[in-house]
Amino acid sequence: MASTNDLKNGLVLNLDGELWAVVEFQHVKPGKGGAFVRTTLKNVLSGKVVDKTFNAGTKVDTATVDKRTMQYLYADGEDFVFMDLETFDQITVPGGTVGEAANYLLPEAEATIAQHEGVPLYIELPTSVVLEVTYTEPGLQGDRSTGGTKPATVETGATVPVPLFITTGEKIKVDTRDGRYLGRA
Repeated sequence: MASTNDLKNGLVLNLDGELWAVVEFQHVKPGKGGAFVRTTLKNVLSGKVVDKTFNAGTKVDTATVDKRTMQYLYADGEDFVFMDLETFDQITVPGGTVGEAANYLLPEAEATIAQHEGVPLYIELPTSVVLEVTYTEPGLQGDRSTGGTKPATVETGATVPVPLFITTGEKIKVDTRDGRYLGRA
């Protein structure tokens, strides 16, 4: 248990049996009446974002979330197998939990896995990864970096919009948050 005065970004709360991460908080002390805390909470499992207001000093139930750096080993059907780099224990993370991150996961890549009571909640990848372009249409004479984009398939199977001058076999840097092309690697 913690007080609303102890809230900080990233803290995970257990409200009504669901886990909510504090995205933003603001302590408000109006001229009249009692102080309160205005928060923006994100559901850890569904990603739903809500605004919630607590009276100052109210007790809230906090959840322990264990974040560990793990190495991606292989896909097992719909699931993904990761290995803890400290204990060498292997865990299986469901495909639904991995979500869009699967588009940027290469074997032996490191990711941060958040767990609550042994259940994987979500995974965090580095903000950018280097991937090889396995197929893209050939560029034409006169293609410039300021021109348009074309789709390119990378080694994980994901499709990334790239500038017209990128060719098959090149390594590119991709933003894992939104799948944007960041440059050549």
